[in-house]
Amino acid sequence: MDATQDDGQVRSEPEPGSSGGDPRRPAVHTFDDELARLDAVATIDALDSGQLSVREVVAAAIERARRVDPQIGAVMFERYGEALASLPARRARRGSFEGLPTFIKDMVPVAGLPCTWGAAALEGAPPQKRTRGVARDMEAMGMSLVGTSTMPEWGFVPSTEFPERTPTRNPWNPAHTIGGSSGGAAALVAAGVVPVAHAVDGGGSTRIPAACGGLVGLKPSLGRLRRHSDERNLPLSVSVDGVVTRTVRDTARFYAEMERVFRPRSMPPMGEVTGPPSRRLRVGVLGAIPGLADIDEPTRSTLQSTADLLAELGHHVEETTPPVEPEQFRDDFIFYYRFLVFMATNTAPVVHGSHYDRTRLTKFSQGMAASFRAEPSRIVGVSRRLRRVRARMAAATRDFDVMLSPTVSTVPPLLGHLGANVDFEPLLERIAAWMPYTPLANAGGTPAISVPMGVDEGAHLPVGMMLSGDFGSDALLVQLALELEEARPSDLARIG
Repeated sequence: MDATQDDGQVRSEPEPGSSGGDPRRPAVHTFDDELARLDAVATIDALDSGQLSVREVVAAAIERARRVDPQIGAVMFERYGEALASLPARRARRGSFEGLPTFIKDMVPVAGLPCTWGAAALEGAPPQKRTRGVARDMEAMGMSLVGTSTMPEWGFVPSTEFPERTPTRNPWNPAHTIGGSSGGAAALVAAGVVPVAHAVDGGGSTRIPAACGGLVGLKPSLGRLRRHSDERNLPLSVSVDGVVTRTVRDTARFYAEMERVFRPRSMPPMGEVTGPPSRRLRVGVLGAIPGLADIDEPTRSTLQSTADLLAELGHHVEETTPPVEPEQFRDDFIFYYRFLVFMATNTAPVVHGSHYDRTRLTKFSQGMAASFRAEPSRIVGVSRRLRRVRARMAAATRDFDVMLSPTVSTVPPLLGHLGANVDFEPLLERIAAWMPYTPLANAGGTPAISVPMGVDEGAHLPVGMMLSGDFGSDALLVQLALELEEARPSDLARIG
């Protein structure tokens, strides 16, 4: 059943930089519901103690989704009835995620629901026959898949906006973007609908919405979770599944539980992180990148205060520079995405058949594919350079254990600034300027986590900071994120 609240009309958004009337709209949340205030770990504890039943938890989440989705537009398709009907009579294991409700990003198949990749071109896609990939693993963990969450077309734009339907809004300030491409997931968690939601990160798509929503978003090392089978034949794998969560401890518990279902052999297990690093770390701070990334004042001040906090906690903190040549890396990563869009749009007729309508592609997808067709031979050199990024990251960790940077260069912009109806070239320039930090971890296959570290009080929007490390250092990043969270708790009640 389609759960979108679109009335078929395209609603105009304020022009970027304009006030659009009062840009501060009332926040949208469900934190007046006592259950909504519980993070995943607290919910699990209440289930274990018998204070709550699985049915109470799932039914309450469904009711919260019905209540706020007309205002935030974060649910793509729902299976509320099926989810309630399939709940276990009792939980099999204490401490587990069994019975916790969640949403899967609309790019991973969930049985009984269409999978449209956020594309109007796939609007008529039929329901999927089977649940696959990480969604299947989350189901094996016992999680209740209550629906799918919104994403922009193919997941290639960092704002969850559409040419033919209303955008997904930021619950903190609905005039602004929640980011993307896992925007629906972040909006649902930020609004208190569920404590954990599935996300996928191919250039920042877990970390950026987490930063925009005051959430925690870990992009794990490549291979930490089950990999996408459709990426194995590409020159470079950049996308990894994950989750956005309310707290660092929820992220830590999720990955510990996932290792019961899927444990990679290519890296050490994470286990469950419950405390700070066992030693003081060397932290390199990466701020504005001259000629490439200017950061706004709320972001600059939050970066400085986070660096100061790390120093107060005893870590050695000093400024650093990018481990790659910034402009060359930016151009290479953008070109690789031109290639990915070309592949997505040209294989879609084979994969989806008559359910695919090329005429409904966005300007951005059309422009990216066309620009790749103009010089396809570049992909060889681009792929070669991008494959060297992991070695560059490893070299950087000889000087620093962790790199601290903003997640994005500014607070979340107004809806429309990164919208699907913006012409291709201006939109590409805006994307590159807003997200210069996150793609490095995707090219390198290395871990990075966004943590909420501040709030722009003027626009009432959260500010996220990113911790990045060497391949396989996921647990270390979560330990440091947990230490930051304990030192500066993020009070999501401030959303109201």
